[in-house]
Amino acid sequence: MFLGQQRNLFRLSVSFFLFGLINNVLYVIILSAALDLVPPSTPKGIIAFWNITPSVIAKFGWPYILKGRIRYVRRLVGCCFLSVTGMIVVAASEGLSPRLFGIGCASLASGLGELTFLQLSTTFHPPSVAGRGVGYFASGTGAAGLVGAFLWWEMRGLGVRLGVGLSSVLPFLIPLTYFLLLPRPDLFSTLVLPDVEDAAPPLSEYTQLPVSEEDAEEAVAETAQLKAKALSIKEKWEILKPMFPRYMLPLFFVYLFEYTINQGVAPTLVYPVPTLESSPVFGHIIHSIRDYYPLWQLVYQSTVFLSRSSLPLGLPALPTHAIPIPSIIQGFLLIILASESALGYFPESLATGIVFLLISLEGICGGLSYVNAYFRAGQEPAEPHERAFKMGAIGLADSLGILAASLVAMPTEIVLCRAQVARGQSLCREL
Repeated sequence: MFLGQQRNLFRLSVSFFLFGLINNVLYVIILSAALDLVPPSTPKGIIAFWNITPSVIAKFGWPYILKGRIRYVRRLVGCCFLSVTGMIVVAASEGLSPRLFGIGCASLASGLGELTFLQLSTTFHPPSVAGRGVGYFASGTGAAGLVGAFLWWEMRGLGVRLGVGLSSVLPFLIPLTYFLLLPRPDLFSTLVLPDVEDAAPPLSEYTQLPVSEEDAEEAVAETAQLKAKALSIKEKWEILKPMFPRYMLPLFFVYLFEYTINQGVAPTLVYPVPTLESSPVFGHIIHSIRDYYPLWQLVYQSTVFLSRSSLPLGLPALPTHAIPIPSIIQGFLLIILASESALGYFPESLATGIVFLLISLEGICGGLSYVNAYFRAGQEPAEPHERAFKMGAIGLADSLGILAASLVAMPTEIVLCRAQVARGQSLCREL
């Protein structure tokens, strides 16, 4: 491989990593800051609800309803504007309603951005290069969880106004990366990489990535004979049918279980503050009962990052038939953690360590499901416009899972806290 090709692959990898990182980091900061954004008596699931519902609307509206070419420049500039506006509203407001509105703006931008970047990966050929983009984008989204949770862990002392306000500058990195770092798709036209098992054969032609609105208009004329066909409802349904059991249902359930744990169960997994004598490790980390929830988020996001980075780290992709396995494990984790919250059957001296390990496994399952579902879908043989639709359409499944989890999480948190109070444990009421 020539040095120039290696450099272009490196730029592609860094670009998609940054797209995933910046697109998702605000979403994670908001979830990690849930305790600080709502009054103590308000279920934290309301944050998750407003943090995902606009994203679901975006992931349904753009690939399923709207037709025509994807105008990446307009989308990315719009996403940047919405993200910045949303975070400024959250930072500048004291009331719950305006904060929820600002969270909704950031959510809309995040959902639209995610499907846009996944669709953007389909403009690169051969499929091994597109798969590289998907792998690094997934790794970036995992890193966003780690970076976002860690940033809020460090910025909590600054308060919501300053901490969230500082994070509002991050979205500007997306257009800068798009215009200054991302290589053009045509630079990879002669590149040959080893394709993964079951990968799609290279497709003949594609549209060059426009770097400005003027270039986008020129591309329409230059590639008129190759322009994306407007898929009919029937054609979209035919494409979707095999994806439901293969990718969409596993993604839906893994996120339903995962976010029910994160927003409904994890806030109630609180224990007496450990001392250095009783727990030398956690005694240095946990100084008040309010430290438990951010800690669980940090643990979860760390393991999500590791598992979503499995492909860039060189680990093989899961076979298509194995993609449902993480969602099954996730269901058992939900049952175990919810039972511990309600009944408290873990030994008190070991409870924090056991929960730490279980939440680590939760993050691994969620990350593996995400990266492998999108990677395998992107490698299936398809025409360019069909592949772009598939990559955008699958995202509705995980977002619907998160939305359903936010609805389940609110009553779950209340019921579990009441169960704790009934057995003489009232720490969940003191957060």
